[in-house]
Amino acid sequence: MLTSSQMLLLVAMVALGSAITRFLPFVLFPDDKPTPPYVLYLGTVLPYAVIGLLVVYCFKGVSLSAAPYGLPEAVAVGAIFLLHLWKKNTLLSIAGGTAVYMLLLQTVFS
Repeated sequence: MLTSSQMLLLVAMVALGSAITRFLPFVLFPDDKPTPPYVLYLGTVLPYAVIGLLVVYCFKGVSLSAAPYGLPEAVAVGAIFLLHLWKKNTLLSIAGGTAVYMLLLQTVFS
């Protein structure tokens, strides 16, 4: 259990860390200077890298050798794929795939 002074110090450190991470980019990259090419490059590749990392993280616990053999996950991915082909809306695809996956887990594979 933390004492009152430790909790206050903890909150102050978290607030300081948040403030630094929010204001530091404006200090490092002011409006009157061009953004470095490497930072622009990272801005184009990192979103795809993060999505790839999330996909790997989502499927890391799927067992293809034990029931249900990854079937709910495969159906959900199929739903995401079809929704995205149909509506071309990323948010709808993710929400629909999540809903299909949760529905399958709560009803069919419970």
